[in-house]
Amino acid sequence: MTDTDETQDPGTAQADAAQPGVPVSSGRTADRRTGWLAGKHPFVIWAWGLLSLDFTGIAFAALFFCWSLTPSLLPRDWLFQGLIGGISAAIGYGVGTAIGWAVYRFYLAKRPWWPLPPRYMQVLKVGVVAIAILAAMVMLVYAAGWQRELSALMNAEGTTTTGYIRTGGLSMLVAAAIISVWRVLRDLGRLVARYLNRWLRVPRQAALPLGFALVAVLTYALVTGVLVKEVYALANSAFSLQNDTTRAGVVAPVAPEKSGSPDSLVPWDSLGFEGRNFVSRGLDAQELSRANGAPAKEPIRVYAGLESAPTADQRLDLLVDELERTGAFERKVLVIIPTTGTGWVNPTAAQAIELVHNGDSALVATQYSYLPSWISFLADREKAAEAGKRLIDKVHERWLTKPPQTRPKLYVYGESLGTQAGEGAFDGLADIRNTVDGVLWVGPPNSNVLWHQLVSRRDPGSTEVEPVYSDGLVVRFADEVADIAQPPGPWWPPRVLYLQHASDPVVWWSTDLILKRPDWLSEKPGEDRLPQMRWFPFVTFWQVSADLANAAGVPDGHGHNYGTSVLDGWLAIAAPDGWTQADTERVRGTLEAIAGSEGPEK
Repeated sequence: MTDTDETQDPGTAQADAAQPGVPVSSGRTADRRTGWLAGKHPFVIWAWGLLSLDFTGIAFAALFFCWSLTPSLLPRDWLFQGLIGGISAAIGYGVGTAIGWAVYRFYLAKRPWWPLPPRYMQVLKVGVVAIAILAAMVMLVYAAGWQRELSALMNAEGTTTTGYIRTGGLSMLVAAAIISVWRVLRDLGRLVARYLNRWLRVPRQAALPLGFALVAVLTYALVTGVLVKEVYALANSAFSLQNDTTRAGVVAPVAPEKSGSPDSLVPWDSLGFEGRNFVSRGLDAQELSRANGAPAKEPIRVYAGLESAPTADQRLDLLVDELERTGAFERKVLVIIPTTGTGWVNPTAAQAIELVHNGDSALVATQYSYLPSWISFLADREKAAEAGKRLIDKVHERWLTKPPQTRPKLYVYGESLGTQAGEGAFDGLADIRNTVDGVLWVGPPNSNVLWHQLVSRRDPGSTEVEPVYSDGLVVRFADEVADIAQPPGPWWPPRVLYLQHASDPVVWWSTDLILKRPDWLSEKPGEDRLPQMRWFPFVTFWQVSADLANAAGVPDGHGHNYGTSVLDGWLAIAAPDGWTQADTERVRGTLEAIAGSEGPEK
């Protein structure tokens, strides 16, 4: 962002230049000595400078704000829209002041007719402000309509036009705060430059850029090296306290097939919040028998929390010992589940696996962080990949020691950041096919290396939202359940399947959105994305960033909420022999009943 003192309205700059004592770079719309600021304390003058605005910047701020009101992937309420609108307006203001400075410097300054007479300049300025306000109000009305349309597309409750108008006021406050912070940093740079010139005799031409550079470096170091570090430490401490709690109604299991039971090698108290949820939930053998109409086995669930052993290696040793103790290597399927940051495992996915195989299954997972997925995504992505690799390698190593004719089918399941943890275990598709019997990955982040390679190398003619890789012979991508069978040709085992909604911001968020239009925004929109969504530099990045905060807050089948589609995904890679569509609907009904009785995750 540029400085209004350096890039103010060209007409104002030249008019001020004609007044004694007011430099062209002043950027003030009135002489400080003759206006109301005359005689005021320097701090008052400086504070007023934080509020004065450049009119070219205002025009571009309004443009960027209007862009931010266009629809993105998910419905946004007025609060999120206000934040994104304010950030976008502040960026637009910076772009506008830079353009205004360049136009004046290289064009208007050389024209004898500039500046216009004061009367026309005032009309021009008033007109810019009036048009900016009018355009913003009109766009707010349109935006409310787009948000209702998007909400209806996802069977969610929409906003009201009057309620959405609040966006404008919040955006103004956010933009003003950002611009003021920038100006404070700018003035600090000038102060440093002044002292460099006075004390170290640095020439003025060099002192100013050097002062700005020093302030920029110190600010970056403060934010990344101190502020961010302390925020992460504070978050880790806060969420470690939650890790010691237990969800209401969750009790220690008594079945020996579960970690945390009296027979377990892993103490119940060491499993953590998500680990205790995982081992205590799901249907037991009797409930599975009633649901499936056939005798079932007691499902095995093995888990290790961060406090289950002092080191990561010791936790992994504990896990494989638990697998041995429970007889997991004698079941039909063994599923390795690299988790999200806190160790969360999607309960619907876990229950789907156990229902499909009537309890003849073993699930194994571990916790590697106290931080929730969205913080881990920013701070612990490498840690997630490393944790996933170590878990899969350790279980696979023990699995290889079992007789091939009796050992279980080995699968990998992952969701969200868990897909990144899972991908970290493999060098590519060939490695996956040589290691496991199938993979189901749900809602992969855009930064996943393997996912990105496969999508980038998709078959010509296929889209980024619905890519086809090598005719779908090994790996497939599905937006909807019906897409799993596409293309209709052969699908060789072991199969790899990615479930990814067109409206899932976790899948499509990337820093590349700042300056580059992605293919998915150039193509025909997916099933649950409005065609009115467009790419705008800077703005789209912040829109999708806001969508991340509500990624799972939409109904099943949209955003990052995959509901019972994980059942269809699981059946695509590991359906038992003789499985029918009637079996699928029976299991789906059971999953929906469980979800309705347990309520949403907390």
